[in-house]
Amino acid sequence: MRNTTRLTAILNAAFVLTGIGAAQTNTPRATDAPNPQPQEIVSTPSPSSAQQDEAPNVAPVFWITSVEVMRSSHSPQLDVVRARGLVTTAGWEAAQLVPLTKGVPTDGILDLALIAEVPAESTVSTSYTEIEAIFTIEPGHPFQGVRVHSAANRVALKMLPGYAEAATPPKDCVACTGKLFVPKGQPAPSGLPADSVVREEDLPRNLRVIRESDGIGAISSDPNRMTILLNEKGEIVAAMWD
Repeated sequence: MRNTTRLTAILNAAFVLTGIGAAQTNTPRATDAPNPQPQEIVSTPSPSSAQQDEAPNVAPVFWITSVEVMRSSHSPQLDVVRARGLVTTAGWEAAQLVPLTKGVPTDGILDLALIAEVPAESTVSTSYTEIEAIFTIEPGHPFQGVRVHSAANRVALKMLPGYAEAATPPKDCVACTGKLFVPKGQPAPSGLPADSVVREEDLPRNLRVIRESDGIGAISSDPNRMTILLNEKGEIVAAMWD
């Protein structure tokens, strides 16, 4: 399996992997050196906070739509995994498949996570954007199938080669503004057209609802979490991805 060189982090709530590399070089001291001379001490500045912030923020994509494994017809035989998914906003970059499996799994399934670099700023709700990546499994591997994970779902392919699709993703809430929000398990008011209400069960499970009397709570960032703001009537006044 090929190395992934651009991975710096995956959020730990949805298959999060964080790697921090550090190297030290030890210089041996010279012994019995005649006529030692004064040495200049050079201070190496530590990375500034601005430099540290340049590291890309990496997270799982929102939704896996399909997984395909293609097998080469010539030796050495390669299996190539192609995963397609959806991200919450435009601007996600450098998608890649990262292995979660260590060693040989008991069920014979290779687990992968589809991740990408997250845009620097949150944005209002937009239509999902498609994204994809490939992963090559080297000849002689022990895997019988592949599972690809996202922040909100996973798609399993239990025979190689093959193809599998996911169910329809939750609503992106592009057209939610001005509509009545109906909490999960509650009926919509009678007489209202179906297109004038938004049901909680149709939205992403990672949903934060801020009502007219609520505070915002802790300030945290999650590019796969949807936040909706309600007015005193329970209507959606804004929908955004964090």
